[in-house]
Amino acid sequence: MTGKVDEALSYEQARDELIEVVRRLEAGGTTLEESLALWERGEELAKVCRRWLEGARARLDAALAEEEAEEEADAE
Repeated sequence: MTGKVDEALSYEQARDELIEVVRRLEAGGTTLEESLALWERGEELAKVCRRWLEGARARLDAALAEEEAEEEADAE
């Protein structure tokens, strides 16, 4: 589960930490337990990024719908 600290992360902060987690996993040299903890952290960070991106998509969709509605109203 994503904690309150994770919810306060910006998209860029979560993305950068996720990149570091992936780098550490790919580099190897960690114990199984450390690898599992890194993987779990990566999953949490990916969820944070996904929420940011979904929110951005919703804002873009709303702005486009508003613009389209204004254009339709102007055409009438």
